[in-house]
Amino acid sequence: MSKVFGIGLTFALLALSTIRADDAVTIFEAKKDDDGFLVHEVRSPYQAKPTGIRVLCPHREEEKRKKYPVVYVLPVEAGTEDRYGDGLKEVKKLDLHNKFGVIFVAPTFSHLPWYADHPTNPVVRQETYFVKVVVPFIDKTYPVKAEAEGRLLLGFSKSGWGAWSMLLRHPDLFSKAAAWDAPLMMNKPGKYGSGDIFGTLNNFEGYRVSKLLADNAEMFQKGNRLILLGYGNFRAEHEQAHALMDKLKVAHEYRDGPERKHDWHSGWVNEAVELLTRE
Repeated sequence: MSKVFGIGLTFALLALSTIRADDAVTIFEAKKDDDGFLVHEVRSPYQAKPTGIRVLCPHREEEKRKKYPVVYVLPVEAGTEDRYGDGLKEVKKLDLHNKFGVIFVAPTFSHLPWYADHPTNPVVRQETYFVKVVVPFIDKTYPVKAEAEGRLLLGFSKSGWGAWSMLLRHPDLFSKAAAWDAPLMMNKPGKYGSGDIFGTLNNFEGYRVSKLLADNAEMFQKGNRLILLGYGNFRAEHEQAHALMDKLKVAHEYRDGPERKHDWHSGWVNEAVELLTRE
């Protein structure tokens, strides 16, 4: 099995070999891409074609920290499309992996990511892929805190929805989720390409953020585990989500603005990571 660990000021690969997570999932050894990210190719029955996991590690190893928090940078688009920018490139540009001492991980998905399992299509199982393949692989392969406290979720737009729904559905697996400019109050599938992923209204209901907030309110009344930042396209949705959480007494960080371009590179990522990693 491949492992990545700190040696001095750099991270290096040891025992490069193909990783078989189980009989159906294969994750290949990391290769460095042109941006300096470690990239693992993944073949899984939960996705329609090979996907990838990109990893960005700090350059230094802190003396008192043997395990690092991991921030999952959740994509907005399928595959390697970048119409709305590239979250991991923004993290690297801002040097957030070194500034906060965090490992950042960006998975890809074969279909438009809404972080849900389709009710009938076996190769559109995005939640299962992320929870059963990506997270366990990172836990086993990199020097991360393999517990809820060390797993943080970052997203915007569709992936902001995904970050919140993932945390609300798996509160014992993840610690915090930050969403920026996300359609959090969407009440039926269909918009923004969501219909092909959720499949049915009944399936969508299991992922609807407003319902999950109401159903799990008591579990989230302490700790500000949910972070809601500024807007570009979805200010009204944020205002409604904020009002709902106040009504439910759900603890959360809320920032109404500033207004920014609906993009990874418009200036919101630094604050989101700072709030995620604040102890």
